[in-house]
Amino acid sequence: MTDRTDAPKNNHPLDTAPVNQAVDGEWANLLSPQRRQLIRDSGLAIGALAFAGLAAPTRATGSPQASGVADAGKNLAEPVHKPGESPWGYETYKQATPRPAGIRPGEKQLPARPRAYTDIKSYHAHIYFDEDSYEKAALIRRWAAERFAVELGDWNLEPRGPHTTPSFYFGFANALLPTVLPWLQLNSLGLTILIHPNTDDPRADHLYYALWVNRSQPVNAFDWPTREQRKDLSVEQIYPNTKPHVTLET
Repeated sequence: MTDRTDAPKNNHPLDTAPVNQAVDGEWANLLSPQRRQLIRDSGLAIGALAFAGLAAPTRATGSPQASGVADAGKNLAEPVHKPGESPWGYETYKQATPRPAGIRPGEKQLPARPRAYTDIKSYHAHIYFDEDSYEKAALIRRWAAERFAVELGDWNLEPRGPHTTPSFYFGFANALLPTVLPWLQLNSLGLTILIHPNTDDPRADHLYYALWVNRSQPVNAFDWPTREQRKDLSVEQIYPNTKPHVTLET
């Protein structure tokens, strides 16, 4: 990782503030450059010095220790406490904010060089819907099949794979991207659409290489194997199965 002292200067008035390089580097691994700048500007990076030796938060004086038994109706273990009293004591507002452990195990640090754009062999477009918007999804599905040579998948009326809501998808060749992408932007009917490439890293395809039309939503692929963990580095193929017969509007 490039040392902070070697980074380009932006002549910000707070660039002269003392910053611990190790702590700042850790923040940089977790946050985008824009958010990192925002945190540094707000002084939180300097305040993070206090996190380095942070022990587990202490409870209010006299509070009993945790029993380790899950409370009825709750999926967590609460400390033993007297009826009518908070199990967490009354000084939680004094607790500092500890840095959590990484939630994305198995990921590498910054790559040594960019990936070649030719690693993309095709694309998938996943159109999400629910019981209130399924008619819009059906219209997009029909329109797309009438106009494009795509691989149109089945309806998924419940969450499937990494997709957390009902959806359908169609796959298309790279050559169609300049047409399909703006077409979906203008004909999404307000639905959320995930467009991702197909490479030999399906996990990253869904989590990091994705484009979104309208709002994004969670994609549950963090437990998928990384590219380094995969034994088979083949790329998913698409086989168009539609018979377009409507001239695309221009």
